[in-house]
Amino acid sequence: MAQKSKKIRGKNQSHSISRKLRLERKSSDEFEVMLNSLTLEEIVGLKLELASKAVKGKMYGIPLWSKLPEIARDAAFKYAASATKSKSEAAKFLGISVLRYNKLYYRYTIDEYFTENKEDL
Repeated sequence: MAQKSKKIRGKNQSHSISRKLRLERKSSDEFEVMLNSLTLEEIVGLKLELASKAVKGKMYGIPLWSKLPEIARDAAFKYAASATKSKSEAAKFLGISVLRYNKLYYRYTIDEYFTENKEDL
């Protein structure tokens, strides 16, 4: 008798940055195709340029250089939460312990980030 394997479905299974941004109308197929053709450095540079234009080039007082590692960690953490099926798998992906992952999970408010807010739609 062949035994059916159980599909393990962890909490991260439903997380998707792409789906979240599409629901908020901040992304589309076309946008993602164009974005995929850019390097990560080009994306960050373009985002900084656009943010600078919004304040007429006056981004003084923002400690950008010292904040870049934290910005990159935040992005990597959210990606790991969306690309894996469970917290333990995400922790392994990031190369950190599950205990550390759980602490960071609440620090980066992952549940809130991926929760669909009907008022925003």
